[in-house]
Amino acid sequence: MCLNKKNKNLSLSTDLATMLSDGEAKELLSFLTLEMRADVKGQATGYILGLTGNRDGCRYLRSKPDFLKALVTLTRDPSITIVKDCYHALINLSADETLHQPLVKETDLLAILFQNLLDPEYMFADRICTILSNLSRHERTCRDVFSALQEQKIGLDKVVEIFCTEGFNKKASLHYLGPLLSNLTQLPEARHFILDKDRCVIQRLLPYTQYEESSTRRGGVVGTLRNCCFDYTHHEWLLSDAVDILPYLILPLAGPEELSEEENEGLPVDLQYLPEDKKREDDPDIRKMLLETLMLLTATKVGRQIMKNKNVYPIMREFHKWEKDPHVISACEKLIQVLIGDEPEAGMENLMEVEIPKDVEEKLKELDTKEQEQMEKDKQESEKQLKESPEGLER
Repeated sequence: MCLNKKNKNLSLSTDLATMLSDGEAKELLSFLTLEMRADVKGQATGYILGLTGNRDGCRYLRSKPDFLKALVTLTRDPSITIVKDCYHALINLSADETLHQPLVKETDLLAILFQNLLDPEYMFADRICTILSNLSRHERTCRDVFSALQEQKIGLDKVVEIFCTEGFNKKASLHYLGPLLSNLTQLPEARHFILDKDRCVIQRLLPYTQYEESSTRRGGVVGTLRNCCFDYTHHEWLLSDAVDILPYLILPLAGPEELSEEENEGLPVDLQYLPEDKKREDDPDIRKMLLETLMLLTATKVGRQIMKNKNVYPIMREFHKWEKDPHVISACEKLIQVLIGDEPEAGMENLMEVEIPKDVEEKLKELDTKEQEQMEKDKQESEKQLKESPEGLER
């Protein structure tokens, strides 16, 4: 198999996988070694990178674990260009869920990734964070990632420490550690660590709900907090002065609107008399997650009482007037209904423990699906109208 320029360009074809005979695949694999001449090795890794650029190529490599092992091995190559191509290929592969198990079971990828993540001088640490974030999206492989953390004697505490240490790696931002933490907290073991009252982990994460430099980092932390709030036994502690989670969830949703003196006095101190230039979170997905987290905190009677006593409603009222995204508006309206509504009847105070009859549950799901479809339809119609509006003409 000749790795000339023509063949390298062919690697971008969606039909490439069918072009490689067993003999060609074997020959190509022989070029993917640390000992191979740099120019030949570089063309070979570029060829594989082209394969990972489309679904068929990724699925082809799924059946070729030796190629996956070779890519992982070459992340130790002395050539920066080759290492960069290998990491790029691994990012593409890890974006495909069907590759997750082969990557973590057939190679020593996780051990190498965590080892390099700990190196404050490692220039490809951001790519590592992206791969780990991809691999941990779904529960099965998320457990493999979490187990590897323990086996490597690193632990979640070290990941949190790196995440919270500004400038830990001068060559990488490490923002994608945020989504990694969010993904890991789909596991009860990870939530237990984050919510450990003796570790003060969640208190370290709270300031990042307003981290202006990166929506990826902000969103990762908000996702982590949302997942942790599914454990309702911790709600009272989270809302207490020991953690004081409420201002960190509400402040990104609060705007510059002037509230009455009475409304301001009822709010937590950090939310009172906000400046005229106060801006809200600009990412609708993060705004929705913040609202969902607040909604989870209303699941228990004590949570609802605290949020009502802290006068959350006026902030949500003004937010509802401002919000334009239909999905976020829907989430806000559900929260407002709880904040201004009557308490559930006796025996139903904990909304997470209420058993819903199957027929009612199916009906609610059907209504929710219809609501989502209508919101999507309204959104498309609104976008269509905006496109049709003449430029510069006020509507």
